Amino acid sequence: MKYKTKMLADRLVSVLSQWPGVECVSLNEAALPDTLDPYFALILDVFYTGVIPEAEERNRLFGEDIAAFESAGQAIGQAGKDRFLVGAIPVRIEYKSAARVEELVSFADSRQESLWLIKDSGTYGFYRLAHGEILFSRTGWIDAIRVRLRKPNDAFWARMREAAQSKMEHFLGDLGAALAHGDDFYYLISSSGFIKFACLTLFCLNRRFEPSHRAYYDHVIALPKLPESFPAELENFLRDGGEMTLERRYALAQLIAKGIVAL
Repeated sequence: MKYKTKMLADRLVSVLSQWPGVECVSLNEAALPDTLDPYFALILDVFYTGVIPEAEERNRLFGEDIAAFESAGQAIGQAGKDRFLVGAIPVRIEYKSAARVEELVSFADSRQESLWLIKDSGTYGFYRLAHGEILFSRTGWIDAIRVRLRKPNDAFWARMREAAQSKMEHFLGDLGAALAHGDDFYYLISSSGFIKFACLTLFCLNRRFEPSHRAYYDHVIALPKLPESFPAELENFLRDGGEMTLERRYALAQLIAKGIVAL
C-alpha cells in the first residue's frame, strides 16, 4: 500500500474504531495497487455489532476535506455503504452486520440445507472475510470467523459447484440460442455469464473462494486443478476480432464446458 493511502486508511480507522458498535475493520485488496491504477479504490469493510452513527454524523466525523459524500442502504441489521472522495482518492466504506456474517458463515460450515439462499451470489463475500487485511479488531471475532472459513465441508463445495455448473450450462444454452437468432446483444450477455460461471465452477472444484471479478483471470489460470487445455481456451475465448467469429467462440465455449464437467 502506498504511503498516502496508508495514511488515509489509518485516519479513517482512527474514527471508525471509536464507535462502540464497530467490531472489526478490514482493508480490501483494491487498495494495494498504485493510486493511478484504474482499479484502485480504498475500500474498508466495517463489521458491527451495535449501533453506528447516522450518515450525517459520519460525514462530519470523517473530516472536512471529504467531497461527494453519499450513503446508501444503511439500516440497523443491514449492510450499507458510504462513498466519498478525499482529494483524488475514491473511498468506499461498507458496513456489515456481524450477526449477518455469522449466519452466512454457518451456511458454509454447518447449515448446507440453507445454501440455496446464497448460491446465486457466489463466494466472494467469504473471500473478503478470509483475505482482507485487518486494520482494527476489538475482540477475537474475526479470527474465529476465519478459522471457520478455512475448511468448509464437502457438502458446501459440492452444492456450490452444482449451482455454478448449472448456471454455466444455462448460459451456454443461451449462447447457442443467441447465435441461432443472430441476437448480438443477447450473445454478449450470455458470453459474459458463461465465462463467469465457468470460472466460478473451477474455483469451487479447487475449493477456493472466488476473488473480485477484476482478479478472476489471474486467479483462475493459477488454480492447481484445471482442464489441461483451459488456459489456452480461455485466452482464445476472450480474444476479440480476427478469426474468432461468433460461431467459433460458441464452439470454444462448448469445449470449455465439456472439460470442466469432466473434472
